[in-house]
Order: sequence, then C-alpha cells, then structure tokens
Amino acid sequence: METKEAWHLTLVVFICWLAVFVRADAEDDIAFSAGESDTTKFGQAKSVRYLLYDVNPGEGFNLRRDVYMRVTNLVKELNKEEPWVLVLPPWGRLYHWKSPDLEQIKIPWSTFFDLPSLREHVPVIEFEEYLKLRGEPVIDEVYYLQGFKGGWTKWEEKMNITECNEGTGFVQDEEGNWYSWFFGYEEVYAKKFACLSYMGHATFIKPFLLKNTTGSSVYLGRTEKLTHGFYGEHSSQYWSARRSMVFAKHLRNIGDEFRRENLDSTDPDDKTELEDWTKMKRNHGDALGGPYVGVHLRRRDYLYAREGNLPSLKGAAKQIKKILKKYNLQKVFVATDAPSEEFEEFKNYFKKSKVYRFVPSKEIKEKYKDGGVAIIDQWIAAHARYFIGSYESTFSFRIQEEREILGFDPDTTFNRLCPDNDSDCEKPSIWKIVH
Repeated sequence: METKEAWHLTLVVFICWLAVFVRADAEDDIAFSAGESDTTKFGQAKSVRYLLYDVNPGEGFNLRRDVYMRVTNLVKELNKEEPWVLVLPPWGRLYHWKSPDLEQIKIPWSTFFDLPSLREHVPVIEFEEYLKLRGEPVIDEVYYLQGFKGGWTKWEEKMNITECNEGTGFVQDEEGNWYSWFFGYEEVYAKKFACLSYMGHATFIKPFLLKNTTGSSVYLGRTEKLTHGFYGEHSSQYWSARRSMVFAKHLRNIGDEFRRENLDSTDPDDKTELEDWTKMKRNHGDALGGPYVGVHLRRRDYLYAREGNLPSLKGAAKQIKKILKKYNLQKVFVATDAPSEEFEEFKNYFKKSKVYRFVPSKEIKEKYKDGGVAIIDQWIAAHARYFIGSYESTFSFRIQEEREILGFDPDTTFNRLCPDNDSDCEKPSIWKIVH
C-alpha cells in the first residue's frame, strides 16, 4: 500500500470521528466547562478501534438496513468512551437479488447510500478502506453471536462465551488463523474466534467490547441477534440513525427523472425537497406528493409465506381504483417483484388509468445492481400522493419511514393491501418520526 494513500485514509477516519464527536458535544449544548472544582485529567489519546459486523446470510436488504441502525447506535455509545469506527459490510448474495447475469458481491455502501450523510451520525468506512488501513487482510477478534442452548422462557439480558451451538462457517487452519466467507474476500482471516451466546439489546454488549476485547478490530457475526431496545422505533436515536441513511444521489437522480418524465412529479411541486438530514424537520402534512398512487405489490414467495394476507391481482386493482377515485388521480406507480406476465395482467384491470413500473436499462442494472433498482423503486413510491404497501413487508416499512422523513400525512402512508375476503383489514403499525 502506498504511504500517501494510507495517510489519506487515516486522515479520513480521523475527520469522520472528529465530526461525530463535535456534533455530539453540540447536541449537549456545551463542549467544555471549567469551574473552581474542576478536576479534569488529560491522558494519552486512545487509538481508534474498528467494529465490523455481519448478518445472517438469509436476511434481505431491508432487514439488513434495520440491523445497521442497531449497530450504528451501538457505535455511537462506544464513542462516548473511546474512538470507534464502524466498518460497513459489503453487500452481496442476497436472497431477493435474483438477476443471474449480474455479479453481486463485494458491493460497497456508496453504491446505495450517501456516505457523508452516514458519517454525520457515526464514523464509517468501507471494508476495502479498512483493509488498506490495516495493510494486511486481518481481523483481530471475531465473536459469533448465537442464542442460548435450549432456548429461553424468560427474557433477561445476558451473554456468555460458550461452545458453538451449530456450524458457524468459520474454519481454523494449521497456523491457528480463522477463515470464513468475509463478504467474498477469501484472503481475509481472523486471529481469534469464539461463540458468544447472547440475549439483549444492542448496547448491552458495549461493556464487553470495551473491557473484554483488546484487538484494534472486532467483528460481530449474526448481529440480527442484537435488538433495538431503548433505541427502538419510538426513540429519537432510532430516527437519527434512520434519517442518516440517505440514498445515494445517483439513485435519487434516476428516480427523480422517472417521476418527472412519467408521473408529472417534481420536488418543488410535490413539496418534497430534500435537505441536510441533520437540519431537516418536517411536520406531518407538509409534503403533498406527486399526482399518483404509489403501490408496493409483493408477489412470488410472499404468496406462500403470507398466504391469506395478500389480495389477488384483481383484488389489488379494485382497492387501488377506489384510492384513485377518492384522490382524483389518474396514475399508478407499482414497485413489485411480480413476473412480467402478472404485471401485464394487473395493468389490464385499469382501463381509465395509467400504470407504471420502473424498468432499468442494462447500464443502470449492471452499475447499480438489483439493490440499486430496489432503492429507485422505493424512492419513487415514497413520493406518491398516497402510498399503499404489502402486509408485514420490510420493503413497505422502509417506504413508510421515508415518507415520515419527507413530512407526509400518516393517513396517506400507513396503508396496506387487504386480502380479497377482508376489505377492512387491520392497518400496519404507525411508527411516527421522533426528532
């Protein structure tokens, strides 16, 4: 690694950490106060440590975004004691990314999200930046989170280093080094590995990381085991992490172009102009939205996984027509995993309205992958005058959160397509933004 590049990355890490540190002080309204009884002691500066993490391979894109929020608030807590930087796990090999013609591993977060916005919340770097900083493909300590053997009958926060309950995917070589998937980087290895039986909120592991680990880098596997706890959907901490997850500008631009050209939708007209998330504070009803209905129509595996809770294509069309009439709208945008023949059938139920679906060019798909296309879908759906989603879908949840950030009336956001035999089904939970 060139010395100049290493110096640059080190400077980036320092600036990221300093920016978050200064912001934390600003939020407390005071940076430093010296009084007559002040006994502040200044010690040697602590070295930056790195937290890496991963999630169960079977989890989807939008659940992983939720896990990121749990981990990022853990890192925020760690930084109250000593400097930690979150290393972003490269994206790849997700269940819902079905395109067989795409190489979808080692995808950096900058493909999907705006890194400067993430860094306004906690210091973050890409995995490849971490490898360059270390100068060798090594992780000091790995702790694989697992449930307690035999399950549990009472919820209580506890953790313990134990034998592994099942196969972990980690293998030790003759030299004592541990190898695993590590996001597709076969050369990466860990010096230390242990299974950690865990039950608790994300920040419950904070003392363990501070006092029971010594490596400059610590990797937590299966971090979906960490729950939100005090930083759940009703907390400002949850929403700070969520608001920092601004989509990459190149994806927003593609979505905005589609809105403008097909849906007569622009931010000035729709009152949905995006600002610096740290300063943006909208009231419910501030956003109008574009003159169309946004729909998330989940199909494929959901027809079996959520059998009895989804409408038929005809039933979905019937519900959407009522919304079009109520709001005097003529256009529908559909984000869906339905195969083309199902989508064409769905379109045919609308004789007086136009139905749109975003179809990426070959260039867009190759450059931004299935994940980028999904984000463009979410961005367009989030700007609709009215949104209706699918039952218990994290894809719909993330759109609803985006609309909360933009300032839509909750009545136009928290809606779901009902099954054909229950036209008055229960609405989704309403998680209102907290600043």
